[in-house]
Amino acid sequence: MKTPIRNVRTLVATAVASVALVACSAALTRPDGAADARSKLMQLQADPQLATRAPVAIKEAELAVRAAEQPQQDKEKGEHLVFIADRKVDIAAALAQARLSVDQRQMLSDQREQMRLDARTHEAELARSEAEFARSDAEFARREAASARSATEYARMDALAAQQQADDLQRQIAELNAKATERGLVVTLGDLLFDTGKSELKSGAARNLAKLAAFLNQYKDRSVLIEGHTDSVGSETYNLGLSQRRADSVKSWLVSQGVDPARLVTSGKGESSPVAGNDSASGRQLNRRVEVIIKNADATSR
Repeated sequence: MKTPIRNVRTLVATAVASVALVACSAALTRPDGAADARSKLMQLQADPQLATRAPVAIKEAELAVRAAEQPQQDKEKGEHLVFIADRKVDIAAALAQARLSVDQRQMLSDQREQMRLDARTHEAELARSEAEFARSDAEFARREAASARSATEYARMDALAAQQQADDLQRQIAELNAKATERGLVVTLGDLLFDTGKSELKSGAARNLAKLAAFLNQYKDRSVLIEGHTDSVGSETYNLGLSQRRADSVKSWLVSQGVDPARLVTSGKGESSPVAGNDSASGRQLNRRVEVIIKNADATSR
């Protein structure tokens, strides 16, 4: 069966219209320069000093740029829209810049006026300050001279203080009846501290130990060894224990007077280190003793 001629004509017209429509769509292009206009507008809108000073002109430029960005079949029309958009952006930027300049000139004018007011206000203050600076220079020179004199005086006072400290140390050593040895200062406490065979301090022992406690509290950098000694009366084991207890009693009393216990070490020697013969009462009395060895400061630090 043959297709009617009328239907054939309809199909041909439809195909031709489709081809024409595709051709027209392909001819629509975005005008050159629209992107540059958009970039200039974005820079203007991003500038905090310009963006708020010409809002109406910037709005008009925005509309013109949008129109220029639309694809156009007519190339000349597209170029014209781009030209208009570019000019609108330039006009908005120029207007914003002009208003900024006006504002800046006003601000500078206000600043100049304020500076003139400040200058008049500070003229008297400047004169006063210059006079004060002159007085300060003179005072500084006077103080420098006084400082030089003070430095000499301080050096003399330091030397005097060092000498006084040395003299005071020697005086305290003499009061303690201390003997200087390689081990340090040795203070010998006789048997007056204890009753025979006892390790508890007598009630009057504090008078003999007070100066020792004061010395140790003044010279806190020195460590101390407390040694207990006995005569040969009694067994060796008993004497060893007794000497240790006596040394511990002296330590406890010194701690009660504020001496740091970490500085104090005790040792019971018993009858092993006599300083005299045990065959006489006087010799045995000398052997019954507590020796307090105050180590030298440099030895303690090592």
